[in-house]
Amino acid sequence: MRNRILLLFALFLCTCVTAQTLEGVAELNGLRIDHQKKAMLVLGGWAVGNIGAGLALRSNTTGETRRFHEMNAIWNGVNLAIAGIGYWSTIREDPTALDAWGSLQADVKFQKILLFNAGLDVGYMLGGLYLTERGKRAGADRDQLTGYGKSVLLQGGFLFLFDLANYFIANGRQEGYQLMLGTVGDGVGASLRF
Repeated sequence: MRNRILLLFALFLCTCVTAQTLEGVAELNGLRIDHQKKAMLVLGGWAVGNIGAGLALRSNTTGETRRFHEMNAIWNGVNLAIAGIGYWSTIREDPTALDAWGSLQADVKFQKILLFNAGLDVGYMLGGLYLTERGKRAGADRDQLTGYGKSVLLQGGFLFLFDLANYFIANGRQEGYQLMLGTVGDGVGASLRF
């Protein structure tokens, strides 16, 4: 009788620990999913703002400035599609569907994607610098090359900061540090808290 009571007590404890662990995993998955949703909303907001401003300002300007705004609108059409697809995929994700191992794999995959994208963003910025420099020596295409180059440099710079900030936010959930972005005085600043 005593052994049966101990066995039942042990099973009860295991059930309680397992339930708490599953709740913790679901909570972590929920945090990751919420972070991804917010990231896609930020990217989508940036895209919509750039498309609207790019189209409006393109029609009121000429030369290099016209081409700059034109490329901003074009580039952010792609960003808007990426943000839409990313947001759509996160709203379909169930935070309780993954176990602890699956949750860890999903988080690591997200962080790897962000780091890979940050590397691509450096390439975009270098491409923008190349176009800008090439525009200095070009004849008829000077305005287009220079305007497009400056736009690609701006968009690559934004995406680089966006991907790194999201990487640090995602990694901070595990490591215990936090990246804060916001306005500082008359500018924008970032701080990393450990």
